[in-house]
Amino acid sequence: MNSRERVLAAINHQEPDRVPVDIGGSIVTGIMAGALTRLRRHLGMDTGPVKVYDCFQMLGEVAQDLVEKFDLDILPVEPAAIYYEFLPSRDHKPWTLFDGTPVLMPGNFDPEISPEGDWLLHEDGDPRQPVVGRMPKDGFYFDAQKVTGWKLDYTPPDIDSLRHSPIWRRLTDEALRYLQDKARTLRRAAPDKALVMTNWGEGGLGPPSVGSVAEWLVILGSEPAYVKELMDLAAELALDNLKLYWEAIGDDIDVIHIDGHDYGTQNREMFSPRIFKEFYAPCYKVQCDWIHQRTPWKIAKHCCGSIPHLIGPMIEAGIDILNPVQTSAAGMDPQWLKDTFGDRMTFWGGGVDTQRVLPFGTPDEVYQHVAERVRIFAPGGGFIWAAVHNIQYNVPSENIAAALQAVSDCGHYPVG
Repeated sequence: MNSRERVLAAINHQEPDRVPVDIGGSIVTGIMAGALTRLRRHLGMDTGPVKVYDCFQMLGEVAQDLVEKFDLDILPVEPAAIYYEFLPSRDHKPWTLFDGTPVLMPGNFDPEISPEGDWLLHEDGDPRQPVVGRMPKDGFYFDAQKVTGWKLDYTPPDIDSLRHSPIWRRLTDEALRYLQDKARTLRRAAPDKALVMTNWGEGGLGPPSVGSVAEWLVILGSEPAYVKELMDLAAELALDNLKLYWEAIGDDIDVIHIDGHDYGTQNREMFSPRIFKEFYAPCYKVQCDWIHQRTPWKIAKHCCGSIPHLIGPMIEAGIDILNPVQTSAAGMDPQWLKDTFGDRMTFWGGGVDTQRVLPFGTPDEVYQHVAERVRIFAPGGGFIWAAVHNIQYNVPSENIAAALQAVSDCGHYPVG
């Protein structure tokens, strides 16, 4: 099989020739620039500066030579800028990270240096505007400055005002052309690879939220009529954008990440399954039904944390793929997940624990851990190997190489 056939077979719960592998196929299956630089050095590959394409998470671009070396199966179709619209991934320039690692940063990257030595990003890249991102001195990625505050007397915005808000808008022609050109170029250059589109900024899909995380959770529990109206509006706008996506991109992509909202903490869901079924599931279902009825795309949902009681409703809503499969969270035991949902949900992730094993284990411990994950998740298809979310900055190169070696050694069907 080629990569595209392999990925689609796995998503359709068929056993391909081997387990598909993803590093760098999306902004939630990537690798941070420092770790990528060291990995390339460890492998004896060209150690020129890695290109940073997402400044918020400081993700490095996985170049074609590494795709070929590990026979990676997925390539990303993503907008020029994902989290910070004023930092599109172009016109890259030399930069040095806190630990001395040379990288290439987007041309507009020009942080303010605080008295403490932190890197500060201002809204729209304008130093007169509020700070929207901070990388602490000797840190590894930016913290979003707007997610921490909340007010007990927070009043959500009027629904009608949101229809005309810059955040709630139809895709622009410019954004569509960029995605169209990228998908078309990749499809023609690498017709054997599976292409995944992630666009969580302009033209975003999935259910909405307003305010901070804490404010939104209060609204979920106290304003059901408002939440229902908001979900209906989000579904309406999402259908408009889905039509634009399909007209522009068509079957030049294989998988669409419908959204990246997290609903789990380390120990449990952020809200009750009843709330998910009442408000979230209908919003997802409208969009999933449209996609399944009109396109060949498969639908991926990114959701971190402990969400064992939400996976069934996600499947009923039409979601095909769950990422990142945070097996270190409560209730997310790999064998239970596979036994309970493995014939209906594809697990895109869960391939290695990135909280404990990958950063802190020995190479042999990582190898054995990954081999066990493959043994559990791979039978019957429905599994694409990826780490639990992005590979972090200080993960030892030997451990990353051991993880990929284990997938290569143990991932051929019949598994086990």
